[in-house]
Amino acid sequence: MRTRTLSEETSRIFRARVVNPNWLAAMRRHGYKGAFELAATVDYLFGYDATTGVIADWMYDKLTEAYVLDPENREFMERSNPWALHGIAERLLEAAERGMWEHPDPDVLRDLQEAYLKAEGDLEDDTSR
Repeated sequence: MRTRTLSEETSRIFRARVVNPNWLAAMRRHGYKGAFELAATVDYLFGYDATTGVIADWMYDKLTEAYVLDPENREFMERSNPWALHGIAERLLEAAERGMWEHPDPDVLRDLQEAYLKAEGDLEDDTSR
């Protein structure tokens, strides 16, 4: 058995679960609760990074790509739990604003901001009906 550093273990878990396509597919099968679980995962990672500083920029890039910008996952959350999508986008933008996500690609950040604003607009439309 090999002892891993905190950064190594975080990277291992991130790849094995957080952005694993099989896990993401399983979450989609759980509907509202699956989308809630994705949002909770982002919240946990954010909190973990705020206290330990071990979440690397590439992880924020992958989270954004897989959870918000991936058309299949985004459509799933828009349909199943739009609050989860809004919360994920908000948390990722906060990570960039606080400097935890130190060097986000400007195009990715712009796409994330657009997704956040669209989710916010969709939620407002739903509550005004």
